[in-house]
Amino acid sequence: MNYQQLFSLIKKKQSFLCIGLDTDIRKIPQHLLAEEDPVFEFNKAIIDATHDLAAAYKPNLAFYESMGPEGWKSLQKTVNYIRNKTSDIFLIADAKRGDIGNTSAMYARTFYETYDFDAVTVAPYMGKDSISPFLEFKDKWFVLLALTSNPGAADFQYLKEAQSGKRLFEQVLEKAQTWATKDQGMFVVGATKAESLKDIRKIVPDNFLLVPGVGAQGGSLQEVVKYGMNDHCGLLVNSSRGIIYASDGTDFAVKARQKANEVKNEMTHYLEQAGLLL
Repeated sequence: MNYQQLFSLIKKKQSFLCIGLDTDIRKIPQHLLAEEDPVFEFNKAIIDATHDLAAAYKPNLAFYESMGPEGWKSLQKTVNYIRNKTSDIFLIADAKRGDIGNTSAMYARTFYETYDFDAVTVAPYMGKDSISPFLEFKDKWFVLLALTSNPGAADFQYLKEAQSGKRLFEQVLEKAQTWATKDQGMFVVGATKAESLKDIRKIVPDNFLLVPGVGAQGGSLQEVVKYGMNDHCGLLVNSSRGIIYASDGTDFAVKARQKANEVKNEMTHYLEQAGLLL
């Protein structure tokens, strides 16, 4: 899916909601544990209930890797189900990979070919050669960690370079702009850092931003839109726990849809307000 197709998808669905499939077998409704594959059955119900409201899904790989081979099977089944269910989904592997070139090439093959994701989250610390393999696949994306929402972000991301005074996350964004265009490069910016989006948009005015932290982590969608939306929307805003764990009963999918619809309706309002649905 290329840049224009992603924007068209957002306009069609009137939503830039990304739902994080952070599926923890310890948190899913108890009645699903009797199923052969409880994680997949949970994901399937969430997808059935929300696929028309979301522009993207983002499985966090840690929740699947933690279960060993069975977790990888659940992930593959989830990806296949989404692809067979609808063509109107942007699919992100939240894998946070990044290694020397030949290793990154294998990660790229894993998520773009074996699992058919549109994008994969990557870490910038090892530099260009760790990211370049992800650029070799047509209409696929890397999603670079830029400014994260966790407390430890302050340990490194805000450190200032002595001469220029630029913070590390700003230097990362500037350097990454030399690696890829807006058609392949997307950046992670936490919703709890919404005001920093003003500075980020000065550096990457056109790129899409993946914004976690809305919902359970307390980020404000209104603030994210105020500082981060551009002429092509330029946002995929993720909510995970606030949607998928809205209920731990047999009505979990119904409640998930209600929560997703609340966020989607707010997003539609902002898209209309910005004149992007005309």
